[in-house]
Amino acid sequence: MENTHFDLLVIGFGKGGKTLAASLGRLGRRVAMVEQSAAMYGGTCINIGCVPTKALVHHAERRPGRGDPGEWHRTAVEETRELTTMLRANNLAMLDTLDSVVVITGRATFLDSQTVRVTAGVDVLDLTADTIVINTGAVPVIPDVPGLRTSDHVLTSTELIEIDHLPERLVIMGGGYVGTEFASIYAQFGSAVTVLDPAPRIMPHEDEDVTAAVTAILRGAGVEFVAGARATGVRDLDNAVEISYEAGGATHTIAADDVLVATGRRPATEGLGLDQAGVRTTPRGAVQVDEFLRTSQPHIYAIGDVNGGPQFTYISLDDFRIVAGQLTGRGERSTADRRFVPYTVFTSPALSRVGLTERDARDGGLAIDVYEKAVADIAAMPRAKIVGETRGLMKFVVDRETDLLLGATLLSVDSQELINTVALAMRHGVTASELCDSIYTHPSSTEAFNEVLASSPVR
Repeated sequence: MENTHFDLLVIGFGKGGKTLAASLGRLGRRVAMVEQSAAMYGGTCINIGCVPTKALVHHAERRPGRGDPGEWHRTAVEETRELTTMLRANNLAMLDTLDSVVVITGRATFLDSQTVRVTAGVDVLDLTADTIVINTGAVPVIPDVPGLRTSDHVLTSTELIEIDHLPERLVIMGGGYVGTEFASIYAQFGSAVTVLDPAPRIMPHEDEDVTAAVTAILRGAGVEFVAGARATGVRDLDNAVEISYEAGGATHTIAADDVLVATGRRPATEGLGLDQAGVRTTPRGAVQVDEFLRTSQPHIYAIGDVNGGPQFTYISLDDFRIVAGQLTGRGERSTADRRFVPYTVFTSPALSRVGLTERDARDGGLAIDVYEKAVADIAAMPRAKIVGETRGLMKFVVDRETDLLLGATLLSVDSQELINTVALAMRHGVTASELCDSIYTHPSSTEAFNEVLASSPVR
């Protein structure tokens, strides 16, 4: 490479970074995209996150009651690999076909605030850039439990979705969103799933009635939960693994074929040489940024999971909008503009939420009305009965004085779509009455709003 100076250097092929690289490349800016692995072109979402896991959700939900569960799982894994391989190639082509963009595969390390060294085996390349964007994402956290990191049967979510065999017995450490989603997937595939969670209940950030509903649904699918369980050791057996844990004041053991560690993710900053660049990090290890995503070095930005914000692909995309505004626009957009960001956990049915929970609102001293109905009891939602998914509930938290929506939790078919409508309404000050009296297509899941919000408050 004759010229190793770029207008923009992006470290990491995630959603925000690749979109920024393509956007500036189309404007004729000289851009370098550095990704440490060809297997991660396109980033976490399409390779090991959103796309493959949701593809597995789809396959698990469609598994017939007859036939070999292991064969169904193997086919699901193969088809998911084909999908991610295609998307990975498409993402590479998105950048590689632009004349002003170069994709470099290797591990990046800052030498100083302007220079990044990329190494791939014995090959070394030093690059400089006017603007550098850190987009390295996050990696799973492995707790310091004796035997956990050396076991041949311990997997992260990245590794679990790649194995061809279906674990007959799967233990999941962690009852948060990732652990709960995988419990739903693998129970439907046919695994005997046990969730060990140190908390008193799963999904502790949700209201108790919501987590009770999720727990009941998963128990109905065969998932077992052990609350207040603290893992104390892991020991490999012949073709199996034994987990020791403390719960209820006693020590217990459980055997499994595989263990999924789902205890959170941390920003991927190890080996980046941030101190050499003068880039500060937060006490939690994330790259410290301001509301415009600038680091302590004004020409270096951090976007996506690495900056410690919400770990969602759509947040990374919004990070792109903020940085693109700084580099090519008026620079007015910032993280302060984010209001009522929804999220979905793809259990079956999916759990989606935006805004405050009932507990949040009451703890904040707000005067609220709560509208809530079980999906099975919503007459105006025939779609749930049409598709045979009547489990779950819908719950809205409404300000009693202003009639404004403060939050919504939807555990239902199509909730991943419905929640976007609610979030949009909240951002634009649409009242609960207006959402209630709007005209929706039929039969759809959205028309459930007509009934739930027209009912009497339950609290």
